[in-house]
Amino acid sequence: MRLTLETREAGRVAIVRCKGRIVAGGEAEFLGTHIENLLPLHRAVVLQLSEVDFIDSSGLGAMVRSRTRARQTHGDVGLCCVPAPILRVLQMTHLDQLFDISPSEELAVVACSRLTASFEKLKIHGPSILCIHNSLDVLAYLRELLRRAGYQAYTSSNLHDSLFVLRLTPPALLLLGSGVTASPETEQAFRAAYGKIPVMKLEKDFCTEDPCEAAAALLGKIAARLKPSVASV
Repeated sequence: MRLTLETREAGRVAIVRCKGRIVAGGEAEFLGTHIENLLPLHRAVVLQLSEVDFIDSSGLGAMVRSRTRARQTHGDVGLCCVPAPILRVLQMTHLDQLFDISPSEELAVVACSRLTASFEKLKIHGPSILCIHNSLDVLAYLRELLRRAGYQAYTSSNLHDSLFVLRLTPPALLLLGSGVTASPETEQAFRAAYGKIPVMKLEKDFCTEDPCEAAAALLGKIAARLKPSVASV
């Protein structure tokens, strides 16, 4: 089912009733653009998710990006009426710690009306990982997923910009998305820059798989790959 959005106002809070699937492609982009258009006019946006059937990694990333933009202007994006399967996804990926989640629209509006400008500070001691992917939504999701698993996460949407990160703060691991390409010169410079840094390829269907299973599998592979580094931290 294609994603539909119905918006109404409750004071300075916009309530967006989402129905359908929030997945890679038009749906995730539609939601992100809709929230972006609402934020200049509202203190916060509440996503009512009772009729959402499925969210993939790109959909989660769109929500994370929207909340990040909102917090930069001292606003927020909250969630309410979250179905059990979606709540499980948020809990398994630890994004329930990022979003304010309310059981009802009324409580969500109250929570947003008490919004403060404080930001959560995570204690991160693990190795650094550079994620390179051509989707900004997937990058936003990966950044939060890895940070909440204790890693230092850096992101880049192209090989050219990732060269600066590699040279300034060499990571312990490169996580490379499929389909990331560049000019032959840039690709050659990229290969030379990462040297002996281990590289993990992100599966092509990562962003459309069940987020719980995909996240668990990815974190397991990363932990196995970085086991010597983790032991030395």
